Amino acid sequence: MTGNIPITKTYKLFIDGAFPRSESGRTFSVVNPQGELIANASQASRKDLREAVRAARSAQNTWASRTAYNRGQILYRVAEMIESRKAEFLDLLKSGGVNSRTATREVEESIQRWVWYAGWSDKYSQIIGSVNPVSGPYFNFTVPEPTGVVGIIPPSEPSMLGLVSRLVPAIVSGNTAVVISEGHSSLTAITIAEVLATSDVPSGVVNILTGDQTDLLPWIIGHLDVNAVDISGINQDVDLTILEEASSNVKRLVSRKVDEESLELISDFLEMKTVWHPIGR
Repeated sequence: MTGNIPITKTYKLFIDGAFPRSESGRTFSVVNPQGELIANASQASRKDLREAVRAARSAQNTWASRTAYNRGQILYRVAEMIESRKAEFLDLLKSGGVNSRTATREVEESIQRWVWYAGWSDKYSQIIGSVNPVSGPYFNFTVPEPTGVVGIIPPSEPSMLGLVSRLVPAIVSGNTAVVISEGHSSLTAITIAEVLATSDVPSGVVNILTGDQTDLLPWIIGHLDVNAVDISGINQDVDLTILEEASSNVKRLVSRKVDEESLELISDFLEMKTVWHPIGR
């Protein structure tokens, strides 16, 4: 017998810095445009979602208490590590039917976008915050603070830039994230998780679930410990009535152009706190 027996990789979930299988034991197949099996991925359950939210909530205060400069340096390092695995990300995108030129552009833009947001880590507060004019012997400051735990729904088609464009502006300010990725983009998402697991990003800051949006979206919308959900990558065939649950628990929903780059994306996941301080003693 000659040649090697092909072994199909099974991608696991990424929760609290570890790579567990789904508690349900379910997986789904990821195929290329020709219908050939590329890999298997874990199909997350509601229990996996609860564990991911719990990890994100536990990590949020610690991540937010880091200095803005320190968060920026950590994110810069992630960009460097992604660049060192550039060939792997290119192969993943091309396996999903993305042509070589488009794949190269998308990976390079993803790296640059990660760097761009990292550079804003210790600058956005000066732009978004303000010193307010008041009548009286007081200083009045408005300062931005992180929202908390953010759910992120990236696009399901083969994409890296879509996920990076939604994830980094959410975490740069001190939020933590629970990502729900489906389809071929799940492979890119978990490969980014492998980078995060070997970086200085603390466990629980980013948690990535792979599976079906239809299964998990209602539960992340209804989860009382999730403060906001970015639904920019939501599938068109998803029943949008499930989003109405957000109004009952006062959850912020954000929807923007998937691969947009803007300071406003950071402000989407910030709360503004106004502080009065007397002048002098």
